[in-house]
Amino acid sequence: MSKNQNIPYRIYLPEDMIPKQWYNLRADMKELPAPMLNPGTMKPIKLEELTPIFCEELAKQELDTTTQYIDIPQGIIDFYKMFRPAPLIRAYCLEEELGTPAKIYYKFEGNNTSGSHKLNTAIAQAYYAKEQGIERLTTETGAGQWGTALSMACSYYKLPLIVYMVKTSFEQKPYRKSVIETFGADIIPSPSDTTKAGRAILEKFPGTGGSLGCAISEAVEVALSTPGTRYVLGSVLDHVLLHQSIIGLESKAAMEMYDEYPDIVIGCAGGGSNLGGLIAPFMKDKIQGKADTQFIAVEPASCPSLTRGKYAYDFGDTGKITPLMKMYTLGCEFLPAAEHSGGLRYHGMSSALSKLYDDGYLQARAVEQTKVFKSAVDFARIEGLLPAPESSHAIHVAIEEALKCKESGEEKTILFGLTGTGYFDMTAYDSFHRGDMSDYIPTEEELQQGFDQLPQID
Repeated sequence: MSKNQNIPYRIYLPEDMIPKQWYNLRADMKELPAPMLNPGTMKPIKLEELTPIFCEELAKQELDTTTQYIDIPQGIIDFYKMFRPAPLIRAYCLEEELGTPAKIYYKFEGNNTSGSHKLNTAIAQAYYAKEQGIERLTTETGAGQWGTALSMACSYYKLPLIVYMVKTSFEQKPYRKSVIETFGADIIPSPSDTTKAGRAILEKFPGTGGSLGCAISEAVEVALSTPGTRYVLGSVLDHVLLHQSIIGLESKAAMEMYDEYPDIVIGCAGGGSNLGGLIAPFMKDKIQGKADTQFIAVEPASCPSLTRGKYAYDFGDTGKITPLMKMYTLGCEFLPAAEHSGGLRYHGMSSALSKLYDDGYLQARAVEQTKVFKSAVDFARIEGLLPAPESSHAIHVAIEEALKCKESGEEKTILFGLTGTGYFDMTAYDSFHRGDMSDYIPTEEELQQGFDQLPQID
């Protein structure tokens, strides 16, 4: 079967085809993920135990495992119209350069001011906070994409925001700070001396560059101790994956316009938000026996939660104040090396994706960052788009799979998520071009230190 050359480079759905509902994958899973636990009682967490941390509607979505489709409020749809539907792009130039019979598509989520897919859930979480009458929000950010998106959403709803940014990223990406401040948010490098959790982490790990787990501890502490304040999260939790399902729903609709369906779906994986959103409607087909798509999560070799982690209950933060989640984890005290520039720094993986991985529906690969940046540069020169380091993990494996098709002669259809642009990541790109970027892979002994701290759950 020859390639369909009538497929345009960029496939745009009409505006009236923006999904009106999010898709809740858990409603179709054969077995549900293990429940989130209250660390005090070790019992499944209740709604009233989550609402002091999260907005009430978000807490309800987090615990909803039965509603298949959840209506998107009109106010959120109106905001989505500023940048959605996002384009599905046929990578013809990359296909030609590789000489592969594979058809390569990527869903590009970087065509908004914040520069990434994070705005899909940021605007939803800010909307629900405003509707509830919340006075301010706190959050964390790793590479800065989430902090940028949420500051933009909070600016739209005139909500004050405090962002705790992983210190290593804060130092590597100064212009992220500038953009976050442009949208009116306050930004603090984490760990900091502004919270009890931050001071404890600094005492235990002097000179640390921080982690998402550290930043989460600080942001949650401030939310719990400040009246009228709630915490919001950019990945990992199920309500975040729910909002990101718009990525996969649009992708599937765009491919259906040209009678296409992916044989392989690839996404970068840190906490799981973009990956979970991209694969959701296609995973539904696989679970129901309608398709046999291969799903690949790509994570950094320096923070390999799926490929080298333990499937166990763990805290979502380093300070051990969040609920417990069963997930693939490196231990909440795991701190990525400062040399790690490619984002995706979280110690654990979404409980839903962890369950799918454990059940064999999802594969995982870990890639060193120098290989990731090599693929990023190649992609930029071939396709004319500078990708975020996070997205470049998916690009690297998409290229690997396309080259496998070249060797075998198989004409497979590959879909990957390009989560955002890399224009705020030039310090890392410069490091790669100078040749002083290094690969860090944690030893078994280093990982064991994190595993030794896992909670003992009967």
